[in-house]
Amino acid sequence: MKTKLGAIALTLPIALATLTGCSMTDTNNSDDIPSSGVSTSSDAAEDAKKTSSELYNLIGLKGKASDTGPGVKECGKKDPDKYFQIFHSWSFTPTSSEQLDGAMEQLKSKLPKHGWEVVEYGPDSSRNKNLSLTADNDTKKFSVKITYQAKDNPSNLSFFVVSGCYQVPDGQKIEQF
Repeated sequence: MKTKLGAIALTLPIALATLTGCSMTDTNNSDDIPSSGVSTSSDAAEDAKKTSSELYNLIGLKGKASDTGPGVKECGKKDPDKYFQIFHSWSFTPTSSEQLDGAMEQLKSKLPKHGWEVVEYGPDSSRNKNLSLTADNDTKKFSVKITYQAKDNPSNLSFFVVSGCYQVPDGQKIEQF
């Protein structure tokens, strides 16, 4: 368990760097994170949970999702007292590992029907060459990176959902969680 948590802690910054560069809008500068509007961090976290729940439903398999909550991070080089992003990292483990065969291809075809644009698909750069999918949803202002970790025991899908850049409402502070 400690090794798994350590691996997640190591991959989190890499995933954040990868996903926050995705273009959820027509931005030409990869450092320019798209705006998600004005929100409290609590309300934005609820949006992230809702988005993750919708992604969970698209899997269409019986299994169990990890019980993790969203987190708050700074929004690039913007004022950290006014701007933030929400991320939600979780995993799905099916009742049987064989159920995941073809799951990524199904997600690749289902996501566009639900407002997602698949921007990257194929093996990642890890030693295991895990199958990875990155998709953006311009309407929801979220990106997701899904990784099929076939060689893990048990096999699972790893999800990393990240928002665009929110601005906290005037007179309020960003809650950290």
